[in-house]
Amino acid sequence: MSNVRVRFCPSPTGSPHVGFARTALYNWVFARKAQGTFVLRIEDTDKERSTEESYRAMLDTMRWLGLDWDEGPEVGGPYGPYLQSERTDLYVDVLGKLRASSYTYDCFCTTEEVEARRKASGSKVQGYDGFCRELSAEQRSAFEAEGRKPVVRFRMPEGSVTWTDLVRGDITFETEFVPDYALCRANGDPLYTLVNPVDDALMGITHVLRGEDLLSSTPRQIPLHRALVELGVSDAVPEFGHLPFVMGEGNKKLSKRDPQAHLNMYRDEGFLPEGLLNYLALLGWAIAPDRDVFTIDEMVEAFDIKDVNPNPARFDPKKADAINAAHMRLLSIEEMTHRVLPFLKAAGVVGDPVHDSDAQLLELAMPLVAERINKLTEAPDMLGFLFVDEGEFTRDPADVEKLLDDAGRQVVQASHDALQDLPQWSTAAIQEALQAALVDGLGLKPRHAFGPVRVAITGRRVSPPLFESMELLGRDRSLGRLQSALR
Repeated sequence: MSNVRVRFCPSPTGSPHVGFARTALYNWVFARKAQGTFVLRIEDTDKERSTEESYRAMLDTMRWLGLDWDEGPEVGGPYGPYLQSERTDLYVDVLGKLRASSYTYDCFCTTEEVEARRKASGSKVQGYDGFCRELSAEQRSAFEAEGRKPVVRFRMPEGSVTWTDLVRGDITFETEFVPDYALCRANGDPLYTLVNPVDDALMGITHVLRGEDLLSSTPRQIPLHRALVELGVSDAVPEFGHLPFVMGEGNKKLSKRDPQAHLNMYRDEGFLPEGLLNYLALLGWAIAPDRDVFTIDEMVEAFDIKDVNPNPARFDPKKADAINAAHMRLLSIEEMTHRVLPFLKAAGVVGDPVHDSDAQLLELAMPLVAERINKLTEAPDMLGFLFVDEGEFTRDPADVEKLLDDAGRQVVQASHDALQDLPQWSTAAIQEALQAALVDGLGLKPRHAFGPVRVAITGRRVSPPLFESMELLGRDRSLGRLQSALR
């Protein structure tokens, strides 16, 4: 293990989203490449919005993606606890040290007073104006006599704050445009502005990789980190890297409210975790100019944070589908069977547990559909016709209307007549008989000849290979479906 320590610190205030996963992935890969430590920390201090359900969903999503954590909830570690709601004593202790130093001061101003002074001065700088920076003892006593409770503000240093961003290079903020900021509420409750840097300091985080939306908070956090080093709370200021925005439709930042932002939607739609991770990796990084498909191990091997593109990345659902389909092709038949089985069970295609006869049929059928399934959710529709009881077999109404008209039923009748006395029920024999009856006999082109038969047998225009499917279905069931399509 190296001394590299990174963290991913989501808030359990909603369903996991695309940005959540991309940030988690880049941190995880960075840690694995450096043979460092990946810390999962939960920022649950928003008591009104944080929920146990969201917390559990986040852990479940991380596990589904395969982004295991070295320290954090349910794993433990030397710097716990890893839920902010359980670390209040630590924040109070650090706040006491800051309050006793020259890095902070007590502020008694109300929001209304600050805004009134800003308007009166004509200043365009939003935020606190430093009124309480140098209060006299008399002024302080007067505020206290009014019953006012102070907040603790961090005293921003004069000059500028510069850091070398791991993604964007050198960045400088002039501190005259970064007002002094509160570290706690008047009731003493610590704010994000305190707890996030303090957690990083106490947990020895060496690199902070996070979204571009948090870049503006970095010139506030770096001086606080320097103060924590001076006070002996931590050993060093972490390095920062800010990942590019993920854009949605219309070149707008992808919002949690956008349907395509919800991570579990892709899981429910049958995406493979490795397919989704591959696509998310492309939202700011590429393994090579002419290559989009790669494994997570290949990403770890090739990843360098300096190669992350700082420009916004656009989320393209169609490309995500294509990347996932490519990963489906990489699965063995056995692995694909294992992956689709929960979806087949959920759809009622097979039982739970799976009957031996269904397991044998599935083993024979999966090679027929492995190259045709692009998402796991497509398996029930693709395979259902093989497992359904004949009394419950249905056909897609739109496909019936399109292909089982009078001409289509003539094709089905000719197929039935050609197959009913077939000596051997095999793929080759079925194909030969239908080819002779429909292509040679009726003079139909193959793409016109077999469409009506496919709908009659499988219920859909899109299905596994027809002749192989009919062999698996068996003579009696196949002839029965051809007959029922004529009614």
